[in-house]
Amino acid sequence: MRYKHNLLQQLRGFCQAARAGSISKAAERLALSQPSVSLQIQALERALGVRLFERNGPHIRLTGDGETLWELARPLVKGMDELADDFAQRRDSIPRGSVSVAAGGSTLQYILPPTIERFVREFPRVDLRLHNVTGRAGLALLRAGEVDVAVGPMLEAPTDILFHPVVSYEPMLVTRPDHPLAARKRITLKDVARHPLILPPREQSTFRFVEMVFSEHSLAPDVRLEIGGYEVIKTYVKLGLGISIVMSHCLSGDEGLFTAPLRRYFRPRSYGLVLAKGRPLSTAAKRFILSMCPDLEFVGSRLLAPSKTKRNRRG
Repeated sequence: MRYKHNLLQQLRGFCQAARAGSISKAAERLALSQPSVSLQIQALERALGVRLFERNGPHIRLTGDGETLWELARPLVKGMDELADDFAQRRDSIPRGSVSVAAGGSTLQYILPPTIERFVREFPRVDLRLHNVTGRAGLALLRAGEVDVAVGPMLEAPTDILFHPVVSYEPMLVTRPDHPLAARKRITLKDVARHPLILPPREQSTFRFVEMVFSEHSLAPDVRLEIGGYEVIKTYVKLGLGISIVMSHCLSGDEGLFTAPLRRYFRPRSYGLVLAKGRPLSTAAKRFILSMCPDLEFVGSRLLAPSKTKRNRRG
C-alpha cells in the first residue's frame, strides 16, 4: 500500500511537470518544493528503468518513454484526483428518504410486484411504505399528505386529482364450468343479470364500475355476495354461490373456471398513478413513479405525460 501511495504521488508530480514543461511550475501547482518533485520524478525513472525527461536548463521535454507514460498516467491521475468529487456527486444522485404508496389488494397482488421489485433493487436506501387501502380511503390519505402516490383504477378523477393510466385490463365473466351460461355461444348482459353476482364491496370502484354499466343498459344486477379480493371471489364462484365479473389480470387460466370476455358491454379498465395536483414530490417519489411508468418525465415538480403511453392488455 505504501508503494502504491508513493507511486501515485510520483505519477502526479510527473504529470504536472509534463503538463507545465517545468519542474518548478509543477512544484508550485502541487504546493511542494522543487526538490520534492525532482525526487519524485527520479524515483519514478529508477523504478521504470527509463529516462522520462530531457533537461535543458530550467526547461524539460518528454522523451519517447515519457510520452508513453504520459498517455497512460494522465487518465489515472485525473481519475484519482476527481474520485472524491465524482463519488460525492454519484452518492447524492441516489435518492434517500421515504415514499408511501396507497393501493388496493388486487393492485398490490397483481400489478405492483414488478415495479416494487425493480424499485427496491435500484434504490435500496429509500424506505418504501405500502398502504393497503382502496377507493375513497386511498384518496383521503393522498389528500391528507399521508401518502405520496396512489395506484389503482379510477372512474372519474376529481378536479384536485391527477390520474395517469398505465395499464389496462379487460373485464371478464367467470362462472363454474357447469353453469348454464358456460354452454351459451353468445352471452348478453341481460343473461348475466338473471344470475346472482359476487362482487367486491360496494365502496370499491369495481362495484361501482359494474353497477354503472348495468344501469346504462337499464338492468339491475342481482348482487348476492360482496367480498373483497379476486382470489376469494373466484373461490366462491367455484363453490357455486354465484357468478362474477373480474379483471383479466387476476386470471391465470388454471382456476378451472369458465371465462368469457364482456368487451361488448364493458370497456377495458385502466389502472394507473393517482397524484394530488400541485403537490411537490420528493426525489424518492419521482423515482417510484418513473419505475412504474418510464415513459413519463419531470420538469422540476411538473409531471409530463408522453405523447403516447404504452399500455399492456391481458385477457
